[in-house]
Amino acid sequence: MKKAGILNRHLSGALAELGHTDEVLVCDAGMPIPAGPNVVDLAFRAGVPSFAEVLDGLLAELVVEGATAATEVREANPAAAALLDGHFPGLTLVPHERLKDLSRGARLVVRTGEARPYANVLLRCGVFF
Repeated sequence: MKKAGILNRHLSGALAELGHTDEVLVCDAGMPIPAGPNVVDLAFRAGVPSFAEVLDGLLAELVVEGATAATEVREANPAAAALLDGHFPGLTLVPHERLKDLSRGARLVVRTGEARPYANVLLRCGVFF
């Protein structure tokens, strides 16, 4: 058994298959899941695991070269907006409907148990060298 890092075998395996420019949608429990991408549903109950916990865990494992979130996060969920701004100084903001459209191109969707609105981000993978 792994001693550290992500222990969920589905998530660990999915992350290992990602390449440069692949996209990962990290979303709250209410975000519509697009058909097609690999989905790892971590939601256990409302708020567990939180968006922040999952995002922090993923960022420890991934190289991210860009991130996109919904413009609405600024007003509707200031805590998520602050978290995203802290991790991604060059965060791109688009209307929520556009984020849902963009998420159709994601290779992986990671669903959290987050129950606050607009706790969603689309990550674009980078390379470690």
